[in-house]
Amino acid sequence: MPTSPAAPAQRVVILDALNRCVATCEYCATACLSEEHVHMMAACIRLDRDCADICALTARLVARDSEHAKHLMRECMEVCQKCADECSQHQDQYCQDCATACRACVEACQQYLG
Repeated sequence: MPTSPAAPAQRVVILDALNRCVATCEYCATACLSEEHVHMMAACIRLDRDCADICALTARLVARDSEHAKHLMRECMEVCQKCADECSQHQDQYCQDCATACRACVEACQQYLG
């Protein structure tokens, strides 16, 4: 049984943050794969992919007003924070952009959860 729907504006904000995080993480992972020493970016790539996947699934659950959305969102926040922490250690702009998007996603999730 669906939960009571979030206000439309609140739903737009969280979906935007989740989808922006998906796109930014995918871009970061792809850019990391083109690095000369790609093996040094393995942790970043793995976290980018995990983060993109969990954000995409969370966005789908929020969009359909699933009763599981808020539960998954807590896990999503944890993965986003880990991805932000990893990406912020790298100087490349795509990693810095990814860290920023992940932090913004964590903040949007916190606001959505109240």
